[in-house]
Amino acid sequence: MKIGILGDIHGNIEALKTAYQTAVEEGVERIYHLGDLGGYAPFVNEVAEFLIEKNIEGVQGNYDEAIAYDKTHCGCKYEDDFQAKMAQLSFDWTKRAVNEKTKNYMKNLPFSISLQVEERKIKIFHATPIKNNLYWYEEREEKFYLLMAQKAEAEIMIYGHTHIPYFKKIKDFYFINAGSVGKPKDGDPRTCICIVDIKRKDVNVSFIRKSYDVKKVANAIIESGLPEYFAERLILAK
Repeated sequence: MKIGILGDIHGNIEALKTAYQTAVEEGVERIYHLGDLGGYAPFVNEVAEFLIEKNIEGVQGNYDEAIAYDKTHCGCKYEDDFQAKMAQLSFDWTKRAVNEKTKNYMKNLPFSISLQVEERKIKIFHATPIKNNLYWYEEREEKFYLLMAQKAEAEIMIYGHTHIPYFKKIKDFYFINAGSVGKPKDGDPRTCICIVDIKRKDVNVSFIRKSYDVKKVANAIIESGLPEYFAERLILAK
């Protein structure tokens, strides 16, 4: 079975439309999203509406949880005080912009999704199987990977949150970070679509990068009143 994964959309409807169309063209049988629907770009309600319209299942990210339950902080990690200030401005803007339909959709997203394909147990979640705002970077030690596999009780784990894609196989476990549809942080501004092809004897993972109108979204960020900083970061993919 071929599955399409849409990671960390963050209010970027143009990237989402491109990613979705690419997944369809790749012949996927199912599509899932990894949460974090708003923040940093202004189309949080449009993103939720698109996912609902296309009947795309997904999980709750830390951003979704914080917005849905009117928290004061998104639970994100900051590299410095300036980034902390910018992130808070984004979070406050999103809280003001989000409508009730979107909030209810976010609130009802599950923490994780479990499924079985070709007798393989799969667990889909936003960041880790135990916490939705813990950063699971590729350079984590092997013992951390194996601990997460134990917690997930799955052979294949699919997640995001770091906005940097990777695929690792350790022993009999497959670890897949799908990257980010709407806010890549790996230096490539194109949207990232993760395709997971699950077979009885193997698991193949590909990351497809597609161009979309990044400048259109960057202009929309500025016009919305969000800090110009986010437009710059989107173009630089940082």
